[in-house]
Amino acid sequence: MSSPESHKLWGGRFASPTAAALDALNRSIGVDFRLWPFDVKLSKAWALGLREAGVFSAQECETIRKGLDSVAALLASGKIVDPSDEDVHTLIDRLLHDAVGDVASKLHTGRSRNDQVATDTRMWCADACAQVRSAVRELQHTLVVRAEELSDAAMPAYTHLQRAQPVLASHWVLAHFWSLERDITRLESARSAALVLPLGSGAIAGSAFSVPRDLLRAELGFERISQNSIDAVGDRDFVADLIFAVTMTATHLSRLAEDLIIFGSSEFGFVRFGDTFSTGSSMMPQKRNPDALELARGSAARASGDLFTLLATLKGLPSGYNKDLQDDKRAVFDAVDMILLVLPAVSGAVGELRFDSLKMRAALSSGLMATDLADYLVTKGISFRDAHAAVGALVRESEEKGCELSALPSSSFTAAHATFGSDASEWLSAEKSISRREIAGGTGGKSVAEQLSAARATMARSA
Repeated sequence: MSSPESHKLWGGRFASPTAAALDALNRSIGVDFRLWPFDVKLSKAWALGLREAGVFSAQECETIRKGLDSVAALLASGKIVDPSDEDVHTLIDRLLHDAVGDVASKLHTGRSRNDQVATDTRMWCADACAQVRSAVRELQHTLVVRAEELSDAAMPAYTHLQRAQPVLASHWVLAHFWSLERDITRLESARSAALVLPLGSGAIAGSAFSVPRDLLRAELGFERISQNSIDAVGDRDFVADLIFAVTMTATHLSRLAEDLIIFGSSEFGFVRFGDTFSTGSSMMPQKRNPDALELARGSAARASGDLFTLLATLKGLPSGYNKDLQDDKRAVFDAVDMILLVLPAVSGAVGELRFDSLKMRAALSSGLMATDLADYLVTKGISFRDAHAAVGALVRESEEKGCELSALPSSSFTAAHATFGSDASEWLSAEKSISRREIAGGTGGKSVAEQLSAARATMARSA
């Protein structure tokens, strides 16, 4: 077995050991341990590269690769980290020495922990993008199912949290589908940004050994090779891209959650929360609390904090690698771990909601068709500005009398504008208001059916 100091990857020019306080601050194994599967894969690829560069014989390369497989098996089985392990790279180096002996000392030829950690982190981020994307797709699937179930149920849409116009409830559901689709696009872009291979950049100047980087790229599943070694070891834009994508996803979940929390209140009653994704009160027996949705709403703040942490770190750094970058993983791990907890919970909460179509329909007062009344006058040749003013006068009168627009006498309509006829009352129907909006992307029944088809096709294309 190697001694605690024998596997340290640096230190020859130091006469004294590092202070315990610095060791405690410097050790990152508690955070970056989860990179071990990627570091093992990277190291196996690097062994092939060193064989091609003439550093390893074929036998040495095979010994190293088999030794790394045994290291992976040990770690997968729960091998305990040694207190002396500085980081995941040192851990694997130590275990590889234990497995194959001194030949392991040749593996670090031509590479640095700078390009190692950049490569490991890129591989982890690319994998995380795929996981988060899959979880977003599950929520989108749930939303599509709920939209289909709502059929022709109508509800108020809101601006400024005030009742605005009637829409199909499925149209409201799909609004959240399309915001999540933008998150899918961002995640795919973040994954592509991560798949640029830095391995071979060394510490900052590039490797002095002719390791074929195209071989490494193909072996590790990267799309492209970095163009500049200085940039490659210090670049964490891809981490920022991923955390930003997660932050936007969390923001969209927060908005969906806020809608549902409001709609689920006794004052609205549009939805009822199910048993398995809500909780009760320790004091009030009648309570049903939408905890999953409230935690989702809070997640956006946490993700935003992770994003700001990384951006503030990057903002002050000179080019090349700096140890500040050790904390990039704390931020991205936290953001991804959080969103992978939140997405399934939101999907579950949405999946077990019960929509009350009668309460939603009862909230569609005739005042919500004020715009339709203005449109009615426009169809009679009146300018929209004049129509807006006339209908505004009717709204004011209904408010003063404490009645609905539909309850005003015909004399009020003609007093507001002489063009109003007996057919004006037909424009106060919520169903007809919805049916008039068959424009692409609108809330008309045919338009929403086309949206549903487009949503299904979008998911099928990128399944």
